[in-house]
Amino acid sequence: YRDLIPGRLGGRFIASHIAIPEGGPVSDWVHFHKIRFQMIFCRRGWVRVAYEDQGEPIVMHPGDFVLQPPRIRHRVLESSAGLEVVEIGCPALHETLADHAMTLPTGRTLPERDFGGQLFLFHVAADGAWTPCPEAGGFEQQATAMGHATRGVAEVRVLRPAAAGSTISGTGAGDLQFGFVLEGTGRLAHAGEHALAPADSFTIPPGEPWNLSGCSEDFRLLEVTAPA
Repeated sequence: YRDLIPGRLGGRFIASHIAIPEGGPVSDWVHFHKIRFQMIFCRRGWVRVAYEDQGEPIVMHPGDFVLQPPRIRHRVLESSAGLEVVEIGCPALHETLADHAMTLPTGRTLPERDFGGQLFLFHVAADGAWTPCPEAGGFEQQATAMGHATRGVAEVRVLRPAAAGSTISGTGAGDLQFGFVLEGTGRLAHAGEHALAPADSFTIPPGEPWNLSGCSEDFRLLEVTAPA
């Protein structure tokens, strides 16, 4: 585990870079979390997970992610060697409880089932389209349905430069402005200049400006934002 947000924004959010060197079956049990927001993004390798009332177990590959809505029962079944995921949750400290009475999968597929006001979401990167960012500067985004699934609690997208010399600017979101470099290199301008390399991350305080420039052709950034 690598803790990616120093101070965890006063306990509001936690972001972790998690690596599992050895693959195979995972010693897990059916459990759930008392949370407001939690997502798991696959960066390397693959992982197979079963979720309550979401059909057969899913397999996440690089670029895929899930929204684990509040209290959804789930169980990690197996993973590849060298699995890496980025996990983001709110609040930073939350309860995890076992449910030994439930067996997964449940045999039901209920994609519109409500879990604490949110929907389960499995984003498959291979099915996502790249479109120009609404901000000027020449970046492209792979947008996701996170805003709809969380009812506005959070937004998630992956960014990449559309051409050499592309830049993108913004201001810190109300509650969370988080970036994790999936691949490539670049420069972040915020309170100085900061070189970015793979697996680097940053958070921007609310309302403060930031800018990305000098990005390599293979630069990919996971961006997670949450309004106040």
